[in-house]
Amino acid sequence: MRVLIVGSLGGQLYTATKIAMDRGAKVSQVDTIAQATSHLRAGRGADLLMVDLSLDVHALIEANKAERITVPVVACGVNVRPEAAAAAIRAGAKEFIPLPPDAELIAAVLEAVADDERTMIAADPAMQIVLELANKIAASDASVLITGESGSGKEVMARHVHTKSKRSGGPFVSVNCAAIPENLLESELFGHEKGAFTGAVARRVGKFEEADGGTLLLDEISEMDPRMQAKLLRALQEREVDRVGGTAPVKVNIRVLATSNRDLRKAVTEGNFREDLLFRLNVVNLALPPLRDRPSDIIALADHFIRKYSAVNGIEERPISDGARTQLLTRQWTGNVRELENAMHRAVLLASGREISLDAIRMPDGSAFTGSTGAGVARQAADAADAVQHVMVGKTVAEVEQDLILDTLDHCLGNRTHAANILGISIRTLRNKLKLYSDQGLNIPAPNQPVAGISAA
Repeated sequence: MRVLIVGSLGGQLYTATKIAMDRGAKVSQVDTIAQATSHLRAGRGADLLMVDLSLDVHALIEANKAERITVPVVACGVNVRPEAAAAAIRAGAKEFIPLPPDAELIAAVLEAVADDERTMIAADPAMQIVLELANKIAASDASVLITGESGSGKEVMARHVHTKSKRSGGPFVSVNCAAIPENLLESELFGHEKGAFTGAVARRVGKFEEADGGTLLLDEISEMDPRMQAKLLRALQEREVDRVGGTAPVKVNIRVLATSNRDLRKAVTEGNFREDLLFRLNVVNLALPPLRDRPSDIIALADHFIRKYSAVNGIEERPISDGARTQLLTRQWTGNVRELENAMHRAVLLASGREISLDAIRMPDGSAFTGSTGAGVARQAADAADAVQHVMVGKTVAEVEQDLILDTLDHCLGNRTHAANILGISIRTLRNKLKLYSDQGLNIPAPNQPVAGISAA
């Protein structure tokens, strides 16, 4: 967590800095709005700005917008009139902290910005297999492609990989390739020199340089224009970037992660994504299953979000009723974890009584929440989830992984390529796993043959 303090905080700079550092934050400080913008433009980075309300908070936020820098701003001040604090919030500040600073209040702000949104929860065996693979490869510098439906937790997984890596002390920098206009993405990634184009009023360090020594996440890489894909491939191969308008390449030391909610192999076939770039990014594939295929995670995540939003809103924490849990398990969750989180946030606010009942779990428009199908299927889904939980209890993750691989291979009649695609792993990884099982004495089928002892009908 990187905190940039702007101004003297009304003489409370030392106290605020010490509190933030005691909570694990890395703190930098500048005196003026212009220095803050220069700090961020130079790629030094920050996850949170604590800004003295005596300065022009609105001007700082607008300067950040002009530079396409997105960093949360918290306004701070001593003996501040309520209307001044309200004006800072209207200008775009996320919160106001009165000074002298309260340690618990600063801790809550830091936690809200940094930690809670990055919690990795994997209670379901299907997700535990992916998490085990992530933990195995986290310490390497291998590029990782994280795939899954929108809202399934790809960025959370990326942050987990960074946290578990040898680069965890370095920056984690994320770029949403789908949110930045095509004509600005090159400057965003690689930076630009002063005067390189209209509006380039000063040198701007790009995300590659900002992530130096750490991890760069290219979010929704499938949305990148083919022309930019070629420049990205060169940057990955050479580990150097050319600023727009620059005269010499700049070396960078980064680990690259990428996410996509699309089938990139299909995009390659359709001519929308470079195959060589896919090979470069997809050294390891972490394929996140959708939430509907992770029944144990539905309940674990629901409980987590109940705890989170009860604390945030100062509401007594209530358990989820059995009836509500059953309905949660039956829903298809097309929005995945993001949809579940929003539903639990609403439930915390609407609940009354000692439990969070089904009545408190509402749709965004306030209508009643239901599973995707009728009560009969709801019961079947709950029973299936319960059965899965009982079957898996007592097994190691390695045993669950072995069962999943062999069952998938049986489903594919021994076809290695098809099985690898379903499992979201490379054919080489699958073959290595099968060799390991064979060395352990298991009978591994040849292609186009079912697993021995199991009918292929």
